[in-house]
Amino acid sequence: MKIAFITDIHSNIYALETVWKDLQERGLKEVYCLGDLVGYGPFPNEVIDFLKEKKVPTIQGNYDEKVGEGLFLEDSHYTGTKVNKPSPQSLIWTQENTTNNNKKWLNDLPKEMIIEIEGKKLLLVHGSPRRNNEYLYEESHVLEEIADLVDVDILLCGHTHKPFHKVIKGLNIINVGSVGKPKTGNPKATYAILEIEANVIDLEIIEVNYDYEKMAKAIENSGLPNEFTEKIRKGID
Repeated sequence: MKIAFITDIHSNIYALETVWKDLQERGLKEVYCLGDLVGYGPFPNEVIDFLKEKKVPTIQGNYDEKVGEGLFLEDSHYTGTKVNKPSPQSLIWTQENTTNNNKKWLNDLPKEMIIEIEGKKLLLVHGSPRRNNEYLYEESHVLEEIADLVDVDILLCGHTHKPFHKVIKGLNIINVGSVGKPKTGNPKATYAILEIEANVIDLEIIEVNYDYEKMAKAIENSGLPNEFTEKIRKGID
């Protein structure tokens, strides 16, 4: 059985629409989203409305949580001179440009999800099972700690925007990349196809070309920090 996983769309409707077309052409009907729908791009409502319309099961990312709860209003990290930096500027812009209905929807998303496929138990999180803003990198020693914490066969996450598949102490740890703000060194949108058959677990990371220049221009015209345009064009952090 094949299942698709998307994450870290970050208000990039052009990448999301292109990835969705690719999914449909491959005949993939089961799709899950691992969060961070919003932030950094100018289309938070369009992305949220798209996933709502398609009825994609979705968990809450750290950015979704901040926008949904308006956390920047109380978080001292986003006060004073720091508000002049690109990331808090993006957070404030997104908070101000996301509808109240969509902020409530983000706020109500679950922080994790457990599903069972072909006898395998899968845990879906955004960052890690401990925190939605914890980065799990392929080379990190933290993966061994995570493997001791969970009782599942497969852990799927996002947040780093860098895909990988690694087996630690029998646990398959999979990062599914980023649809809307990749950090792989190229601007292609990335997502994952997981195939489970009997005891075989196979992962394919898909890279999809989309009109990233159109997205960069949309950022330039939105009032968001221009620093994000080069990140989109080059697929860098």
